[in-house]
Amino acid sequence: MAHTDKDYYKQHDRLYLSVDCIIFGLNEGSLKLLLIKRDFEPHKGEWSLMGGFVNYDESVDNAARRVLKELTGLDGVYMHQIGTFGEVGRDPGERVVSVAYSALLNLPDVDNDTLKSHNAYWVDFNNIPHLCFDHDSMIRKAIRKIQNKFRTEPIAFELLPHHFTLTQLQQLYETLLGIKIDKRNFRRRALENSCIVQTDMVDKENSRRGARLYEYQNNEADAVNFKI
Repeated sequence: MAHTDKDYYKQHDRLYLSVDCIIFGLNEGSLKLLLIKRDFEPHKGEWSLMGGFVNYDESVDNAARRVLKELTGLDGVYMHQIGTFGEVGRDPGERVVSVAYSALLNLPDVDNDTLKSHNAYWVDFNNIPHLCFDHDSMIRKAIRKIQNKFRTEPIAFELLPHHFTLTQLQQLYETLLGIKIDKRNFRRRALENSCIVQTDMVDKENSRRGARLYEYQNNEADAVNFKI
């Protein structure tokens, strides 16, 4: 006897689907990662990424955007899917498969009251504590993907203020890539990209001489050909 579609689905196990957000931010030249100190089980009192379950009536991408907005109060933030994590036993509570996303944002844009309500804190990029579940693996994979994208896509400007110096841009690349870059070569390569435009303004707060300020002007052609 032929089974119905409904019978076919019932023959298979059900599991939970969640998203986890790996959120990077820049504050006064220092790269940060947003984590929560869990005040609930499992792993109460430990560090983790911010996550949530995918609702029945939303896509996985929309679930990630919702979780990000709930945590930071921000819409329209750059997000990129990192991968799917589904090892058996990765969550001691239930059988959960998680899709991880990375997000890049500028710290001054974030609603700090919202962060406090979620017990969320910014930690230094170079001093990330051990995280529960498989969130350490998620972060390592996110960093590798972002490092690759930094070289060929203009995503660094998601972290920088609207007006920035070339020194700020170079420091961001050096921090994320974990390398020292020759100043002259970096500036030459950066300015070969027509999307990086010099303004008439100078930075008198962070530079004694007054460093020239630049801005990123977005257009499709520049984004495709971007390279540093």
